[in-house]
Amino acid sequence: MKSIKKIFVIVLFWGLFFKTFGQQSLETGRVEPYRLEVTYNKTTHLIFPVAIRYTDLGSEYLSADKAEDAQNVLRIKAAVRDFMEETNFSVITEDGKFYSFNVLYNADPPALSYDLKKMQQEGQRNSVNSVQFEELGFNPPSLTEVALKTIYQQNKRYVRHIASRSYGIQSVLKGIYVHNGKFYFHVEVKNRSNVPFVVDFCTYKIEDKQIAKRTVSQEKQLVPLRQYPGLEVISDNSIAGNVILLDQFTITDEQVLRIEIFERNGARNQVLEIENSDLVAAKPVSEMKIKVNQ
Repeated sequence: MKSIKKIFVIVLFWGLFFKTFGQQSLETGRVEPYRLEVTYNKTTHLIFPVAIRYTDLGSEYLSADKAEDAQNVLRIKAAVRDFMEETNFSVITEDGKFYSFNVLYNADPPALSYDLKKMQQEGQRNSVNSVQFEELGFNPPSLTEVALKTIYQQNKRYVRHIASRSYGIQSVLKGIYVHNGKFYFHVEVKNRSNVPFVVDFCTYKIEDKQIAKRTVSQEKQLVPLRQYPGLEVISDNSIAGNVILLDQFTITDEQVLRIEIFERNGARNQVLEIENSDLVAAKPVSEMKIKVNQ
């Protein structure tokens, strides 16, 4: 009888413990949602600080999609007239920020456009929760974003021997940086001609050095994880650049990393070849003293 009573006391204790502290810990981590009103006849637009990566709608009451030419704008409206129940949706942006929204129907919403960045700057939301992306490993997306922008904006050149030139177009590799298993490559393209250079696509390949024409070359294609900003058009007599993020890798002295920039409907393609000695001399991102606002 005593043993049964003892077990009952233990079960009661742990039940009260989890009820008190378990619920408290969940409440502490609660994500406070934004409140939004939508209607059937009009579209509401949400402008996020960066591109949208993921959207999940809580019910069939809502329809939403990204604006075609603006990856940071979400269009959302009611898919059903006069729905009565509250519903919700969530958004994750490319910088790893998580946004939650509770949604109600209103035939005449007070506003149809919202700037999330402006709302955050004006203190209407103290913080936005962050998520991790698998391809970035242990790197917080916010740190990755700031590192890309900082390298681009500081615009320093310490690599001076890697360049390509063709018909008035010159490309240079300005620097290689490394942090937490990722490489950052800073590329710049100069157009000294009167004809704009329109970028068709870029490739990143590890290849064997071609010692002879008949040598069979092995290649491995690398996929960029991020880039800032997009490299699309270099206007006549102008300069443009970007920073590319790649997974860290190593190569032998008989291999090179080839960065190729192809011109749309043109022949002024650019090729940059990076050797093993260049990679191992990459500068740590930590030396840049980057500050990230979480």
